[in-house]
Amino acid sequence: MIYKNKKISEHAADLLLRIHAVSFRFNPPYTFTSGIKSPIYLDNRIVMSYPKERNKIIAFYISVIDEHVGRKNIDCISATASAAIPQGAWIAQKLNLPLVYVRPTSKAYGKGNKLEGHFKKGSRVLIIEDHISTAASVINNAATIRSLGGKVKYCIAATNYETTLSQKQIRENKIKVYSLTTGKIIVENALKKAMISKKEKEIVDLWFSAPSDWGKKMGLDRTYH
Repeated sequence: MIYKNKKISEHAADLLLRIHAVSFRFNPPYTFTSGIKSPIYLDNRIVMSYPKERNKIIAFYISVIDEHVGRKNIDCISATASAAIPQGAWIAQKLNLPLVYVRPTSKAYGKGNKLEGHFKKGSRVLIIEDHISTAASVINNAATIRSLGGKVKYCIAATNYETTLSQKQIRENKIKVYSLTTGKIIVENALKKAMISKKEKEIVDLWFSAPSDWGKKMGLDRTYH
């Protein structure tokens, strides 16, 4: 199950829109590495370049930790490489906790590590993610920690598209996910700010319902010039 903090969802969405961490493009849409076409692109990496805004984002993370997880229930922070490493580092520093990060795959050189940092078996680990789309990176992070004898129950992400696939994966892997805000809340705020039209909002909402099929449904599986 996915939880979001209603008190800060609107504020976080507004902040991300203000610093242009979210952008929209319909013709042509964005193309992800997977080949999926998308009318929305969310890049939380931009947050690290804005000190005032990043302080607020980290404060939001800490607020969710205090409200839903409890500092006493965390022994270690595990960030998902590479996008969530800055957030993970700032949070670990605030809480005075050890930090590790998990790669998508093991290194092909050196020690061949998949997890970087010193990890103590039996640690209760909080996963920090910047954004959840399919939840593949969250599942990979949790599986890696668990394989090393760690305990994973919680993950906090800045943003979450709440796709059917991601929610299914999260349930199956028994992880409680909290997000500062969601794609739908961001899009609603973008409409209020006249950054997109009502019709464009409907197009993005359609993408949220079935990302992998959206391009075909919209007749966008062709090359743009």
